This record gives sequence, C-alpha cells and structure tokens, in this order.
Amino acid sequence: MSKDLKAGDRVRWKSHGGEAKGKVVRKLTSPTTIKRHKVAASRDNPEYLVETEDGKQAAHKAEALKNG
Repeated sequence: MSKDLKAGDRVRWKSHGGEAKGKVVRKLTSPTTIKRHKVAASRDNPEYLVETEDGKQAAHKAEALKNG
C-alpha cells in the first residue's frame, strides 16, 4: 500500500476477527493512545488512525493496510 494515505481513503486490514474494512481518519506522527493502547508513532515512523463502519478505531502502519 502506498505510504501516502489520506483521510477518507477506504482500506482493509487483518484483525483478530478476520479482515476489517474502514477508512483512514488521519496520519499519526506523534505518540498517542487509542483505547488505552500506546501508539509509538513519529514523523519517521508514522501510523494511520483507521475507523471501521461501526466506529471502532485502531492504528496501523501503512504496510498493514490494503486498498479497500
């Protein structure tokens, strides 16, 4: 997947329940916390905040995301 993802891009990724689908909310370039999980994002190591259709959020590296 391109490392140039933008907010609103439709993506899919592997999750513990199989495959999840949703959209990119934003690019994370600083450490943050999602659902009490620390995300060690930085400018050199960004992650993407993604959201499923039912509103669940997670952070993933670009390599884990596929066009959805």
